[in-house]
Amino acid sequence: MTNQAIIFTDGACLGNPGPGGYAAVVTIAGEEQTIVGRDRSTTNNKMEMTAAIKALEAVPQGLPIVIHSDSQYVIKGATEWLRGWKAKGWRKADGKPVLNQDLWMQMDAVMAGRKITWKWVKGHAGHPENEQVDGLAN
Repeated sequence: MTNQAIIFTDGACLGNPGPGGYAAVVTIAGEEQTIVGRDRSTTNNKMEMTAAIKALEAVPQGLPIVIHSDSQYVIKGATEWLRGWKAKGWRKADGKPVLNQDLWMQMDAVMAGRKITWKWVKGHAGHPENEQVDGLAN
């Protein structure tokens, strides 16, 4: 066992917007924690982001994290876009406000000072942990 947190997340929505859910499985030193939540009116992207935020909040500060998601939106947002949005006052390159700014601000706060490795997992491709969180989110 390595001294890091391994996370798998997923979000789902019936309709977009519509009722949705999120799930995460956080494993630290062989101990697994499952996080699940629901929202009556949301979007898929909001649920994907919420899953990641809730999972990151569950990890003690100072512990390295490897987080797996099938959401390019979340991964690219966290690793490529967030810094620029923040520097531009939460505006995109076209000057329009960033969608889901409240959640991106939460993501920024929970990521601060942490060593996080983001990994993309193809959804619905038979990856056991991804299938597990997909089932929990739906």
